[in-house]
Amino acid sequence: MRPSDFTAEASARAPRLFPSLPPPPRLAAQLVDDAVVCMCQQVTKGELASAIASGSTQIKDLEAVTGAGTGCGLCRATVGELIGSLRCRHSGRLNPIEQAKQVKDGLDSEEDIYRLAASGDWRALTEDDKHRIKWHGLFFRKQTPGHFMLRLRMTNGMATAAQMRTIADLSDEFGRGFADITTRQQIQLRWFTLSDVPEMWRRLAAVGLHSRQTGMDNVRNVCGCPAAGLTENELFDASPVTHAFTEMFLGNREFTNLPRKFNVTITGCLENCCHAETQDIALVPARRQEGSETLLGFNVLVGGKQGSGGYEPARELNLFVKPEEAPKLCAEIVRIFRDHGNREVRTKARLWFLLEERGVEWFRAELERRWGRDLSPAGSDARRKSHNDHLGLHLQKKVEDRAGPPLYYAGLLVPVGRITSSQLRAVADLSERYGTGRLRLTTQQNVIVPDIPEDRLVSFQSEPILQDLPLNPSPILRGLVACTGVDYCHMSLIDTKGQALAVARELERRTAGRKILPLTIHWSGCSAGCGLHQVATIGLQGCRTRVHGQIVEAAHVCVGGATGPQPRVATDLMYDVPCDQLADALESLVCFAPRKS
Repeated sequence: MRPSDFTAEASARAPRLFPSLPPPPRLAAQLVDDAVVCMCQQVTKGELASAIASGSTQIKDLEAVTGAGTGCGLCRATVGELIGSLRCRHSGRLNPIEQAKQVKDGLDSEEDIYRLAASGDWRALTEDDKHRIKWHGLFFRKQTPGHFMLRLRMTNGMATAAQMRTIADLSDEFGRGFADITTRQQIQLRWFTLSDVPEMWRRLAAVGLHSRQTGMDNVRNVCGCPAAGLTENELFDASPVTHAFTEMFLGNREFTNLPRKFNVTITGCLENCCHAETQDIALVPARRQEGSETLLGFNVLVGGKQGSGGYEPARELNLFVKPEEAPKLCAEIVRIFRDHGNREVRTKARLWFLLEERGVEWFRAELERRWGRDLSPAGSDARRKSHNDHLGLHLQKKVEDRAGPPLYYAGLLVPVGRITSSQLRAVADLSERYGTGRLRLTTQQNVIVPDIPEDRLVSFQSEPILQDLPLNPSPILRGLVACTGVDYCHMSLIDTKGQALAVARELERRTAGRKILPLTIHWSGCSAGCGLHQVATIGLQGCRTRVHGQIVEAAHVCVGGATGPQPRVATDLMYDVPCDQLADALESLVCFAPRKS
């Protein structure tokens, strides 16, 4: 299946937009107590609930006590869901989000969204509603009361010209003429009202886009190398795996009530373009020797994070998986997190904390038990130490049976990921005028135009839009990443995007003609780390400080972070540096040569 075909198919899972689909099954927590959950052993929900209340909070414990799950195994998903929903209830420490999920699953909020949209009364949203609508990618923002944000799912960052034009049209018609590219290779739209949502969803679905399960306690947008299938520097094209895994969890209630969000990257790229070590699951390219045969597949890393206490690199699970088995393996890992993750304290509800509590060996053993056979030890990590942001012009890998000149892909910088509707249309035009209408988004918040014939490169490079979205930006701008910032995120303490651009432009001016270190500069507005500041050469975390009695925007500065085969957590260097003094503080960090007098 082509990615575009899958995107359209996945979109069709929204029942209101596509009423021919059957309604989703009932939540396990909503079943009556005498409902039979395990048909093989005739175990009811009430019996399982009693066992959970008595302390049997793991599937293996329930199997021993009740026999549920020891027959055909088809009931295990429901049993796992009951554990997640009832364990917190009996602990007496149910957090507000878990309480909201007990009343109604996030997927069931779609009818509420349509009802509230019809009334036009956004003030009727309860706090629980504001949480639940995020299951459909819809976000209430305190900074813009009455206006909302919509996050689109764009697996592996793959898009089309038609999709970009639709996004541009929606931004102009319902928003304020811009969109944001995120570090998860997707697009966020802002400034529309609740009444606009049904029409926006309808038009997005018409071009194979949707926003389902892009927020709250779901598997978020699955990332991958933005040049997958294009770059010669990959062990293999891993994008079919990202789409196959997405197809497994999208609209599937086994995966819509996790303890917290869950991030996944699947890549075959050799050049570390996806920040794999920040992910709950990272599949990275590897070779494994079995006798005389060399297998190509993935090594499995688990438990990475950047928020909830800071960056912790994902850990090696000593596990190799073939591409055809990788989606199923990812699903089993998510199920373990669903069944055993912390549901009492949300700041501890990430996979990393479960690994800290139980250990990697326990986790691997539990995965092997669920897998039903021995898992293969890790292969040889195929990744290089280098990093590739895929900006500039790059020769594409050859395609069999294709005649004509060689093809290239072009990586265009989108400064701090904010792109106007006119720029979106211009990029769409480029992709059709020079390529095949395909586009890619990167984890560095940039855009790629593939399939450009070699004999058209000169003409391509003369296009006016490349003045705004350059192929070869300065070293300062090239690695610049910024999170949403205080304008639209209540957690952020500063205007990340505005300050990032201002400081970068000043550094460009000061360092003109001097030798610049290869570097990345990442901005996060708070400790949640959405800008991945702790993995950058220079990381900035927003804060506020007092200068001459006035509160001003500032940043903590850290240095030396990295992802890849040798990940490093950035080291704190300076605290509370006012933003208007950051150029002074950073100038010496980015240059080899001293400043000329």
